[in-house]
Amino acid sequence: MSSKDIEVLEDVLEYRFKDKKLLVEALTHKSFKQSYDNERLEFLGDAVLDLIVGEYLFFKFKSSDEGKLSKIRASLVNEDGFDKLARSIDLGDYIYLSNAEENNGGRDKPSLLSNAFEAVIGAIYLEAGLQTVKEIAIKLLEKNYKDISLDSLFRDFKTTLQELTQARFGLTPEYKVIASRGPDHKKEFEIAVIIEEKEYARAVGKSKKIAQQEAAKQALEQLKKDK
Repeated sequence: MSSKDIEVLEDVLEYRFKDKKLLVEALTHKSFKQSYDNERLEFLGDAVLDLIVGEYLFFKFKSSDEGKLSKIRASLVNEDGFDKLARSIDLGDYIYLSNAEENNGGRDKPSLLSNAFEAVIGAIYLEAGLQTVKEIAIKLLEKNYKDISLDSLFRDFKTTLQELTQARFGLTPEYKVIASRGPDHKKEFEIAVIIEEKEYARAVGKSKKIAQQEAAKQALEQLKKDK
């Protein structure tokens, strides 16, 4: 990876790092086997993005209550959302990976791209502060989401699935935690949805709610096929 490559990324972000090593750290996956990697910056960036998006929604939707704001934020501040933003700036092209990870499709993995995006945001925050990183993040957000609203972003698949199973089977679905992985600050949950003692779908998410929603979505698709 050349410094020219990094400069292209800086041009896209419209931010020039004073400390290039900080950006390199943000782009370094643990598989690259250096004395540093991007996991600590990822942890910081996750918290920064949570605050930035929360504040953005607070002022954008002045008449919305806490529950609605939380749902909209949850639909943006997650692996899928950050993966989308990472792809919009071709972030995968700049990540330092081991040959094995690269050959395994690492540059296209949603989790890896999402984590790297969080790390870059954390690095900008450390160097330039909240106002600068907020401007960069919001610009990317508004460019990639033409309509930020509850209806467009958050579909309650659990409620839809429950209504369908009650009508078709006379019962509600069961959500079972199959596994939880990762450190406390970066947990991932694997959830299965069970209907009439049969597993219809299984999904992984950064929270139980996200995994349940994804599992419910997949179960709905399966039930439509079975109809």
